Amino acid sequence: MALVMYDLCGIDESLRFSPFCWRAKLAIAHKGLEVEARPWCFTEKEKLEFTDHDKVPVLIDGDEVITDSFEILRYLDRAYPEAPTLLGGPLAESRARFFKHYSERALQLPILRTIVMDLMNAIHPKDRDYFRTTREKRLGMTLEQFHSPAKGLSQLDSALEPLRGQLSGSDFIDGDAPGAADYLVFANFMWARSVSTADLVSNADPVYAWIERMLDANGGVGRNAVRICDIEGAYRA
Repeated sequence: MALVMYDLCGIDESLRFSPFCWRAKLAIAHKGLEVEARPWCFTEKEKLEFTDHDKVPVLIDGDEVITDSFEILRYLDRAYPEAPTLLGGPLAESRARFFKHYSERALQLPILRTIVMDLMNAIHPKDRDYFRTTREKRLGMTLEQFHSPAKGLSQLDSALEPLRGQLSGSDFIDGDAPGAADYLVFANFMWARSVSTADLVSNADPVYAWIERMLDANGGVGRNAVRICDIEGAYRA
């Protein structure tokens, strides 16, 4: 039986952009498992009432219901130990948790500052008021005031320095092949790639080469994903 996952969708059901959902999808692909990714919108809270949770991803595996992207990675290793490991042992899991926090606290905000108006355009129309209200409350300013690609890219460039250091000695964060740390960080770039055509790093940057490797990993699940520019009439230049 295939796994089922509730997955945030945008202006078209095929456009899936949540960085947290991308963490789970990349991990599922790493495990070689099949998943039915059901589209979900921000305002469809009633669809998740059975979970006592109002955010995605939500993974369903038979009688098991798992919420939170990092917990999904942990669950996949427990439930499918015969498939390639994601986190490894306790020490490796602790290291992966560091990359979870690095991803969320150092990378997401500058990326959001760079792409937020493209993101707003990619969100389903019925979700835009919700997105604007919740994010402006969180940011303490309007989306238009927060939007600053020049500042976002400068902040991101600085935040990527530790990643450049790691990639100077290996093809992936986790060594010779991608693992949980790679997926936790790369999901942010899938978020941006899905909703925007903005260039976040130059093609001379070692992070760019890593992104290209990650796009092709696990059968190209990242590279083959639908982008806003693939949807006729949806991309606002």
